[in-house]
Amino acid sequence: MAKKTTSVSEDNNNGFSEQENSKAASINSLKNKRKTSLDVDALITDILNRKIVALSRGITLIESKNPEHLKRAKQVIKACLPRANKSIRIGITGVPGVGKSTFIETFGKHLTALGKRVAVLAVDPSSSITKGSILGDKTRMQDLVKDKNAYIRPSASGNTLGGVARKTRESIILCEAAGFDVIIIETVGVGQSETTVHSMVDFFLLLKLAGAGDELQGIKRGIIEMADAIAINKSDGDNLKQAKLAKMEFSRALHLYPKKVSGWQPNVTTCSALHNEGIDAIWDNILEYVHFTKRSGYFNKKRQEQNKFWLVQTIESQLTSNFFNLDIIKTELKKQLDLIEQNKTTPFAAADYMLGIIKS
Repeated sequence: MAKKTTSVSEDNNNGFSEQENSKAASINSLKNKRKTSLDVDALITDILNRKIVALSRGITLIESKNPEHLKRAKQVIKACLPRANKSIRIGITGVPGVGKSTFIETFGKHLTALGKRVAVLAVDPSSSITKGSILGDKTRMQDLVKDKNAYIRPSASGNTLGGVARKTRESIILCEAAGFDVIIIETVGVGQSETTVHSMVDFFLLLKLAGAGDELQGIKRGIIEMADAIAINKSDGDNLKQAKLAKMEFSRALHLYPKKVSGWQPNVTTCSALHNEGIDAIWDNILEYVHFTKRSGYFNKKRQEQNKFWLVQTIESQLTSNFFNLDIIKTELKKQLDLIEQNKTTPFAAADYMLGIIKS
């Protein structure tokens, strides 16, 4: 039987090819880099120098639930605050299928063509069962993601109401510190609790569809009260006639609501994100709103009110987290859940008992 020959290359590399060893070395190098403690000062410097990789790492840091990461995240946010508050923050919402991703891509490309730097904080719904999210916004915005003046950051909504991620507010600060002129926040568009995203933006845009029964739903939900403008998307081809009718319906509906505190009168426009029609008019409308509210002083007043709101929200969130992380609460909660399952107590009695543990 012929003796198997082994090449010098294989023998010196323990039976692995040079290519395989090179790949293994690269993986080990990457793992070692991740294990290295984060240099917060260097991260802050890179964010302020508009380095996108650093911005992504910063947002990942503030989204982490790790207590050690939380301390570092606070340092990053504090350092970025002096460079924040210089952008226009736009919230965009609408029911699934209204074309939010297509609209944001077309709108974003329009802004970058004007020399603006645009950050998109796109929020994907999380599964209540698996807790997972698809996070496919970069796939849906293929042209915008290639734009050097645009940044897209998909995040999971988690258990947060209003269709925004847990740390979207802090992500805005980092994006502004990184020099982005326009921050766009896309909600999951479930049609409920949109108050949360409304409380962190300057301008709230509601996208609507024509001929889908959406007119009545929009009026009934009362979301129009929060909208600073309504855009009927997909206003092209056979939908054009229905879009014009929808525009009339929503324009009438707007007059049924009390005048906004800002004094601004919301209007209704039609647009086609697919064909890039009516997008420039929407941007002009946003600029008009910003000019109007800054002149009256409402723009800064609203941001101050939003900061107060987020102070209370942050306290509530931290108290809830601290409560459920206590060992005694974890133990007693399991017992109370078992008692509820056995019909030996009620949710209300169990809640009183759990809260009583802290008081005592």
